[in-house]
Amino acid sequence: MPHFTIEYSANLPIQARELLLDINTALVATNHFKEIDIKSRAIRFDTYVVGTANAERAFLHAKLVILKGRTTEVKRDLSERVLTVINQAGPWPPGLDVQLCVEVQELERETYAKAHFST
Repeated sequence: MPHFTIEYSANLPIQARELLLDINTALVATNHFKEIDIKSRAIRFDTYVVGTANAERAFLHAKLVILKGRTTEVKRDLSERVLTVINQAGPWPPGLDVQLCVEVQELERETYAKAHFST
């Protein structure tokens, strides 16, 4: 734990691996997570719709899933830190309306199971 996912429209020039590494680094810096426990992934969508207008639009949605028990202030800080890193992934293409968002979800500690093997 935690699990981190970005979903983004194909018209954003995202360097996914570099962005994920930057986000992992920002999460480690909070001292809430061990470096080895952060699992991040990116999903690019070639088929998507933003609104209904015939306009150039794009999105990046980030989801951070953490174990339950942190305060609202901590969760807000985590989402703001992630959003700051994502903002730095620009600049975005001219004329493109870009929406960036971050959500923090919680998993119950009592029902989360994990195994870790190192060979």
